[in-house]
Amino acid sequence: MRIVSGSAKGRALAGPKPTSQHIRPTADRVRETIFNVLGQFLDGQRVLDLYAGTGALGLEALSRGAGAVVLVDQDREAQALCKQNTQALGFSAQVELLSQPVVRGLDTLGRRGDRFELIFADPPYAARVVETVLEAVTAAKVLAPGGMLVVEHDKREEAPESHAGLTREDQRRFGDTLVSFYRAP
Repeated sequence: MRIVSGSAKGRALAGPKPTSQHIRPTADRVRETIFNVLGQFLDGQRVLDLYAGTGALGLEALSRGAGAVVLVDQDREAQALCKQNTQALGFSAQVELLSQPVVRGLDTLGRRGDRFELIFADPPYAARVVETVLEAVTAAKVLAPGGMLVVEHDKREEAPESHAGLTREDQRRFGDTLVSFYRAP
């Protein structure tokens, strides 16, 4: 697993132990396609990475010019990987790690008044929480007007065309994985 493009292009990322059952990193080719859909460079945007795992999506965004990233994950192994990868890439000054469940993390960020132009959510596929994520992001008011929410999920879980005020603009399939792109009004 590597950073695909930008200032840290080609740099390796630490991944979960082979026995890990809680972390499923986003494949390099999936990340590459996501950023091709979003546009290659993020020009100082604030990014939120929910269910961060290794931090790969948020760190890829920093490599492509994002200004700051908040990584949210409650799993201890994921937190350690996020810290390790952030430090290895030299992005520590631009990254905040919230060690909380996603809904509580969203509540914390909403109460602080944080807003993000780009939010990634890559929940465990078995959780079947696409609609829950859409509702929680909207309720916390953390997605900036016109911002994009990118949700990675199992192909067997339907992602609605619109929900909680967000509209699906695009959807891409990679084997058993679907990536749905939602835009805020």
